[in-house]
Amino acid sequence: MPRSTEAPSLIPERDRLAGDLTVAVVGHRRDGHARSLIKRLDTLGARASFVELSASTFSTLHPSGLALPGFDSRLPDGVIVRAIAAGSFEAVTRRLGVLHALREEGVLVWNDARAIERCVDKSMTTFLIARNGLPTPQTWTVEGRAEALRIARRETLQGPLVLKPLFGSQGRGLRLIRSARDLPEDSAVASVYYLQRFVGGVGPEHSDFRVLVSHGKIVAAMRRHAAHWITNVKQGGRPEAVELDETLAQLAIRSTAAVEADFAGVDILLASDGKPYVLEVNSMPAWRGLQSVSGSDIAETIAQDFLNVLHERVLGRRTA
Repeated sequence: MPRSTEAPSLIPERDRLAGDLTVAVVGHRRDGHARSLIKRLDTLGARASFVELSASTFSTLHPSGLALPGFDSRLPDGVIVRAIAAGSFEAVTRRLGVLHALREEGVLVWNDARAIERCVDKSMTTFLIARNGLPTPQTWTVEGRAEALRIARRETLQGPLVLKPLFGSQGRGLRLIRSARDLPEDSAVASVYYLQRFVGGVGPEHSDFRVLVSHGKIVAAMRRHAAHWITNVKQGGRPEAVELDETLAQLAIRSTAAVEADFAGVDILLASDGKPYVLEVNSMPAWRGLQSVSGSDIAETIAQDFLNVLHERVLGRRTA
């Protein structure tokens, strides 16, 4: 029988390689999302374990200069960041430093520290979204109540603003600013005021979209409905399955690329005239509400996308 002229398949090598790959799922507690990722990674053939960044160590005595619990003298081949625990500025900086160091050591990190820093800081997210020509509400971020008052006095003449914590998620700490009198004191916002134009939605109730993007494609999407303008599921928003049109799908994908995230939850709102606006990009998204209305296994998709990239990276090194 003549030999095939086609290139040999990489599948057998990938299958054999999978069992050799070690993955750390990083979080501040082993929550349902972390457990789901570990289970899917194990099912797909990788050896996955949970790691707390607070327990990781910088050490000049370690071969790589960095030690993660459960990995002895080696580092994992890859890391998926589920969450980073709150803490002092020093503690959070050190934990992000661990992620930076892992990347410097050639470990595949989803999402890496650069993307997380861009998304945790809402002002940087907005800057990058606008810089890439994507629609986002008018936004101002300033230090000190005096400057915030000047902006509020001027801009509330055209309609209300939303004050958001610079670092925050799940709809906590949001305030509607109808006049300058509604601005809180400096101590309530650590002297940083992130003010965004309030964009009214379509219809009698409030709604927006949460879209999960992984490796440049849409994984799942939902529309969140609420009687209140804060629509987060954690704040009582009602999730509904939705099929995105191409405009919204591409907006979510491009927003994720703008912050250079590997996977992200993108919040999009339609104004009363139907124009879409990107509100936020979350680099450590939860997906419990989204999973409740999605037919796809979100954890499995993220795990598979991650392993596909990790396989190609390791195979590339071996054949280089």
